[in-house]
Amino acid sequence: MLTTARRTFVALTALTAVLVAGCSAAPERPRPTPSWIPSATSPSAATQAPDGDPAARAAALVRTLADEDLVGQVLMPYAYGSSATEVSPGSAAGNQALAGVDTPAEMVAKYRLGGVILVGFSADDPTSANQVTTNVDNPRQVHELTTGLRAAAGKLPAGPAPFLIGTDQEFGVVTRITDGVTLLPSALAAGAAGDPARTEAAWRAAGAELAAMGINMDFAPVADVLVKRSTVIGSRSFGADPQRAAPQVAAAVRGLQAEGVAASVKHFPGHGLSSADSHQDLPVVSQSRAVLDRTAFPPFRAGIDAGAMAVMSAHLDVRAIDPGTPATFSHKVLTDVLRGQLGFQGVVITDGMNMEPAKRWSPGEAAVRALKAGNDLILMTPNVRQAYDGLLAALRDGSLPRARLVEAVTRVLTMKFKLADRPAPDMSTLGSAAHRKAVADLAAATVTMLRGRCDAAPVTGPVTVTASAGRDRARAALSKALTAAGVSVVPSGGQIVHLVGYGDGAGDLRADAAVTVAMDTPYVLATAKSPTLLASYSSSPASMTALAAVLAGKARPAGRDPVPVTGLPATTCGT
Repeated sequence: MLTTARRTFVALTALTAVLVAGCSAAPERPRPTPSWIPSATSPSAATQAPDGDPAARAAALVRTLADEDLVGQVLMPYAYGSSATEVSPGSAAGNQALAGVDTPAEMVAKYRLGGVILVGFSADDPTSANQVTTNVDNPRQVHELTTGLRAAAGKLPAGPAPFLIGTDQEFGVVTRITDGVTLLPSALAAGAAGDPARTEAAWRAAGAELAAMGINMDFAPVADVLVKRSTVIGSRSFGADPQRAAPQVAAAVRGLQAEGVAASVKHFPGHGLSSADSHQDLPVVSQSRAVLDRTAFPPFRAGIDAGAMAVMSAHLDVRAIDPGTPATFSHKVLTDVLRGQLGFQGVVITDGMNMEPAKRWSPGEAAVRALKAGNDLILMTPNVRQAYDGLLAALRDGSLPRARLVEAVTRVLTMKFKLADRPAPDMSTLGSAAHRKAVADLAAATVTMLRGRCDAAPVTGPVTVTASAGRDRARAALSKALTAAGVSVVPSGGQIVHLVGYGDGAGDLRADAAVTVAMDTPYVLATAKSPTLLASYSSSPASMTALAAVLAGKARPAGRDPVPVTGLPATTCGT
């Protein structure tokens, strides 16, 4: 009689042997047997392996879990409330509608959850459509919340594995925790710097601070290549050149995971190939498979080769692979291409299941479809109770193969055990001098001159800093940094330095500005009349300090624009 481990191996081997059907062939990467699958010749290998082996620990734990635990481990919802156990009446009502419980801790316990995502948004956040609440006020509050969530999860049968607590800390316009932490420049800014070593050091600082707050998964970096001008991806991308973006993605992955935070490269197979917003619609990716291989895939390959523990699937209609089916629900995209051809063996996690393309099905059916397509974690279901019940019913009636669920849970637990047994940094590491230096070094290399002289200070004498609507915080930050750099800043009458940011267009420019600065994507500079055009790609404190140094003539603009802007060079300061 076959043992449980042997039966699982046979089923998983049959599943992963499926090759690409219906899309043009691409050279297949070598695919070693995943470490979490027990050996065919040694069914009990998992129990015989050293205790420190994450795959062995995962395999051993999976064998002890009931159906209810298996289902819970593939769910990673959001919850209402800034505390695990004490919430406002409004948050309790939100949790009741979402999951039939009052508090986040009760949600974890009732549904035996594998993890929780912390959510929140800022005014310029293109993901705000599906951020229905916020869990993040300040680092101390986040630390207390994560401590409470882990305490609730520790009582579950899967408790020996660390509880997953994730968030979207991309930096730039998508930054969940903004106060009391070291803020990195945007991904596009790092792309302009073109220095993976600086990127890695900065993301390592970010990883240490997330770990200190009790967060062990970051839904970053964005691996999308910015082929189409887009406000939903925009400065979240490292740029338009896949060969320049790829090493940046790898660097961010290495930095995060060096500090015990799982990286999740996103949004596979590449949201930058469409300008539509998948929060609202189902974007169509119409490019050929050859274009996908050449343009969209290199940064994902780089992230995978750097050891990324997770890849996030996207709600995209990829016509060259599986026309009409959102990639999140496409076996061809996730299992045949991502796993079979790109060789990814880690955790695949859905994009938010409360986004419009995923809501064409009920929460239960959507969860089942996503899991069968090849996802291992279901993120942000709009109804936890319905998703849980739907998965459990499908498991028991056979419409969700048990082998597929066991495979998903084993991957999730393997990732968790890879994150285990690491002492969290002390909270005092937040904003430390070492972290500020790593981020400042990156920011100093990002500022780009797209028009103007590189051999002289862009401004002399008194300066008036102005900004488009809603940019007062950035205006104040630059004014302060200029003053510190020795530049006289006056309320009016000086040379005008004008700031524009996310979503701004020609109507937000000033014809009388001596200098115009793009603090997000630089496309708006194509119609700017200023004699000097600069891009910082970011309005973070470090970016404003770096910009001030350039404006004061104390630093040379060393960046190179990572996206093409009509009529402007990548830099006027050499190659």
